[in-house]
Amino acid sequence: MRVKGKTRRLMSWGLCAAALTAALATPAAAATPWEHHRPGERPAWTLTDTGTDARFRGLAAVSRRTAWVAGTGGTVLRTSDGGRHWRDVSPPGAAREALEFRDIEAFDGRRAVALAIGEGEASRVFRTDDGGATWTESFRNTDARAFYDCLTFFDSRHGLAMSDPVDGKYRILSTSDGGRNWRVLPSAGMPEARPGEAGFAASGQCLVSSGPRDVWLATGGAASARVLHSADRGLTWTATESTIPAGDPARGVFGLAFRDRHHGIAVGGDYRAGEPSPNAAAVTGDAGRSWQQATTPPTAYRSGVAWLPHSRSGALAVGPTGTDLTTDGGRTWRTVDTGSYDTVDCTPDGGCWAAGEKGRVAHAGQRPAR
Repeated sequence: MRVKGKTRRLMSWGLCAAALTAALATPAAAATPWEHHRPGERPAWTLTDTGTDARFRGLAAVSRRTAWVAGTGGTVLRTSDGGRHWRDVSPPGAAREALEFRDIEAFDGRRAVALAIGEGEASRVFRTDDGGATWTESFRNTDARAFYDCLTFFDSRHGLAMSDPVDGKYRILSTSDGGRNWRVLPSAGMPEARPGEAGFAASGQCLVSSGPRDVWLATGGAASARVLHSADRGLTWTATESTIPAGDPARGVFGLAFRDRHHGIAVGGDYRAGEPSPNAAAVTGDAGRSWQQATTPPTAYRSGVAWLPHSRSGALAVGPTGTDLTTDGGRTWRTVDTGSYDTVDCTPDGGCWAAGEKGRVAHAGQRPAR
């Protein structure tokens, strides 16, 4: 999102640690220690030592053992032992050019696609097939009007990336070969953007997908914050008002998470420190055709959100002032940790990861055996 000729991109992701109830039952094969927390016990993230002070707004959790983070200074790290050790796998030259990585999507411990954001040629996509030992730059934006914010993948081949509006409409990139090649989709099926409207490259969650074809795009900055939905991999879109306040370049929907094609959570607010963020969460049960305000929302701005593994009603939201937990599908939230995180992601085997400023990456869930 551009603000008065300057570029603003924000925030990060957060992690999981909470007293799960029977309503959050996880299959034994993916059991987590959260469900064993006693009522009233305070859950907490376990910080890992990344060896850097980069701010990580990009996070791709593969399993309890394996995760990727991407952030400032062209930094990309990977762990394969549950965060005990992190390997610097940054693309060559990314640090020298001070690329701003804001999103990363990983298919496993070897294959990942990372997005660097910014105006013009600062927006780039990189892909690795060997755990970050080598990278290929598969897309470089040559349109000075475009500013790419987020990536998402439907499967290991089909994915999209989105840019802030160009000629009055959001621009969508598409790949059908795992991010090796990209093409700009036609804009005929995209609604007109509103004056001042854009996405937030805050947590890699302004563009998210669920299933083989459904994708959602979060907006802010205009008079109201909207969520756009496509059921055909980005060819045609419908726009719906959210209940999260906007009306300012710093306010809107910052992060989305869908546990299936119908049930989703939106989080956001005002990213400026000290500014109030009322009604900072909303839920949908109809694929985003309508949104309902959370009855007890997080008490502050939140940039990242993730459903707990195998749960129909548990989710985590994170932001610079803490982590919140819901056990009723996003209707009510309570703060469970006060650490600063920008983004959060959970895995099918019961692990959750969070990442944020000053090299902070945390893990919640059973630690893998040595």
